[in-house]
Amino acid sequence: MNTDKQIEEYYLQKRLKSERYFLQGPQRPHRELRSAWKILLETVKGYWHLRNVGPCVTVFGSARFDENNKYYQMARELGAGIAHMGMNVITGGGPGIMEAANRGAKEAGGTSIGCNIVLPHEQHQNPYLDHSIEFNYFFVRKLMLIKYSYAFVVMPGGFGTLDEVFETLTLIQTGKIQNFPVVAMGTDFWKHFRDFIKNGLLAQHTINREDLDLVYVTDSPADAVKYIEERVVLQHGFVRNKKP
Repeated sequence: MNTDKQIEEYYLQKRLKSERYFLQGPQRPHRELRSAWKILLETVKGYWHLRNVGPCVTVFGSARFDENNKYYQMARELGAGIAHMGMNVITGGGPGIMEAANRGAKEAGGTSIGCNIVLPHEQHQNPYLDHSIEFNYFFVRKLMLIKYSYAFVVMPGGFGTLDEVFETLTLIQTGKIQNFPVVAMGTDFWKHFRDFIKNGLLAQHTINREDLDLVYVTDSPADAVKYIEERVVLQHGFVRNKKP
């Protein structure tokens, strides 16, 4: 007899196989249309669930840090600061940095939102979410995290975090989104990233010098919140409902 865990694993693998199949080159027309329809439905589902969330700050970072890690504690304090500012915290909904930011927001009385992704490992939903939605497709999930946010805070992370950083910077650089602050927290971690941008991209003239200023780097959650507040809350005229 199959256990609940085995049944859950079966359906998980089935969903993952469906996405892998979609990405493996051209398919028969009816399969392409079916995939397009599934993507459309997932996009509409995201719009529907998040339509009334209000102004958010998205926090990105590794799923692999536990609560004893300094970056976890930094993200937790950051989440509380965002909530005190009167904005909502939205993350990928998983463990690690995502959990920490959601936890900080919830503990401070703010609204905590998660956009989770179906993965074979790592990505279980964290327990500090007021609202959550699950996605099969990374690009649909990323669309929602960008669309409903007025600022990004990027904590140390892996390939997924870097993907989110570079896509956001591309959208800003090309004018697809404007007046959108990006904060990178963890100076020791991001100094190599900044060196690569300056000594690699800028040195080869693949970006402009002003592009170096697209990311604000700090170790202070309070400093990050102040930076966002000055560029988002005051600029957009949000009514701040600060928590005591």
